[in-house]
Amino acid sequence: MMMRYHHCGIPTKNDFEGAIYLPKFKMHVSDHLATPYAVQWMRFDDDCPLPDLVKTVPHVAFEVDDLEAAIRGRNVIISPNEPSAGVRVAFIEEAGAPIEFLQIIK
Repeated sequence: MMMRYHHCGIPTKNDFEGAIYLPKFKMHVSDHLATPYAVQWMRFDDDCPLPDLVKTVPHVAFEVDDLEAAIRGRNVIISPNEPSAGVRVAFIEEAGAPIEFLQIIK
């Protein structure tokens, strides 16, 4: 299975330039391509339904060619979903940290 570094997500309580609001998840994200290091800043509304682990601990995200295979047998904390058209994501917990997998649907 192909697995390639995509971005690092860092939770923050601060506003940031270029924030994109994801109403389904009640969170703001930055474009990870706006920095040379592929950092995605994330700010969560008080009533955001995502797990506290994702809202408080930075995560590493990997692009995979098969999302279901990537999460099979893992501790899934956010089930596969499509936050934007053509992108499926899921989160697992590994050794106390969140890990994100993304599959780009072409």
